[in-house]
Amino acid sequence: RWLRQHEYVEKLNMHGILSASAGQEQLLTELLVTYAKIPVLIGELISVEIWKYKVFPVLCQLEDFKPRSTFPIYVVLHHEASIINLLETVFFYKEICESAEDSILDLIDYCHRKLTLLAARSTSGQAAVLVPPQELQKQAETMEFEISLKALSVLRFITDQVESLPLSALTRMLNTHNLPCLLVELVEHCPWSCWEAGKLKKFENGVWHVVTPEDQVKMTKLDGQVWLALINLLLSPECQRKYHFNGFNKSQLLKLRVFLTDVLIDQLPNLLEMQRFLSYLAVTEPAPPKKDLVLEQVPVIWDHIFKKNSGKWKAIAKHQVKHAFSPTEEELKLQARRWAQTYSLDMMEALAPDKPRCRVCGVEAAKRCSRCRNEWYCTRACQVQHWQKHKPACNLMA
Repeated sequence: RWLRQHEYVEKLNMHGILSASAGQEQLLTELLVTYAKIPVLIGELISVEIWKYKVFPVLCQLEDFKPRSTFPIYVVLHHEASIINLLETVFFYKEICESAEDSILDLIDYCHRKLTLLAARSTSGQAAVLVPPQELQKQAETMEFEISLKALSVLRFITDQVESLPLSALTRMLNTHNLPCLLVELVEHCPWSCWEAGKLKKFENGVWHVVTPEDQVKMTKLDGQVWLALINLLLSPECQRKYHFNGFNKSQLLKLRVFLTDVLIDQLPNLLEMQRFLSYLAVTEPAPPKKDLVLEQVPVIWDHIFKKNSGKWKAIAKHQVKHAFSPTEEELKLQARRWAQTYSLDMMEALAPDKPRCRVCGVEAAKRCSRCRNEWYCTRACQVQHWQKHKPACNLMA
């Protein structure tokens, strides 16, 4: 039953990416709003997050945890990435943000947890030879980094709607979690860039790549997300009335001035207004926030799951090892067929950022082997030339 749920989420995620690339995601957003699925997705997101923190470590330490295949567990870990990716695709729209209703507080808390991990992330560490389940844990750590970057984008889209957010959501972002100061930490430490062997590397589009000297001052998409979130949270009149500009917060925010160079402002002109605001903040003492007597809403999904399952994490892990993560050979084959249908080759290629290349000469290719549909060629001449090498693999896959 859960695997069917994952299949539906994964198909929605892939459909969302393809629709967004074609500028046609409006239909998907309307369906999610009409059927009130955003709170459901947020609940599912937090459920998997809790499973990863409370059940997964226990499961990996069990003596009888010797899975025939670790792929079913990887699917559960990947489920969180699929949901946050789907939310990143659709939260651009105001109606999606509004349709989250009270669960927006849970999503804000989720994003805060991920950004805190991102700010504390260390880029140092040597690669080691790993075996399951350590290899699985390493995959989970790598995935956690990418999930945190997606959470940053979702948070930025939430801040785009500060004028229409519930008062409790604004209070939670500004005062409970002090997100402006957390975002300053991300600007300072920039966890999606690092120096390695004297070369600057940045993480973009799911991979680390070396940045040429002339592009080192170029703002990345992730840099832009942080700055836009700061603009939304600091320059909005409503946020300025709610935020407490005490000595600590003021000193943290003023750290941003050193980063606001002319080169950066040329790339994001909105930062000029931020520069003016910080200059004004440096020479003034803003009035303390007005304290209104309000009944503040609190997030409920995380607390509900924790209270319901407190003290049962080991029992849950043992149950899942026996009934979910130890499939028979026949069950594995059945699951493999279902995953093959979900992650279809054509869909994966449509999602790939680069166009296929000829296996022989490397130029852009439009033709593929009609038997195995695995190799690409620019012309029939290249296909004929490569046939003797390709024939054994083609016979096997066909």
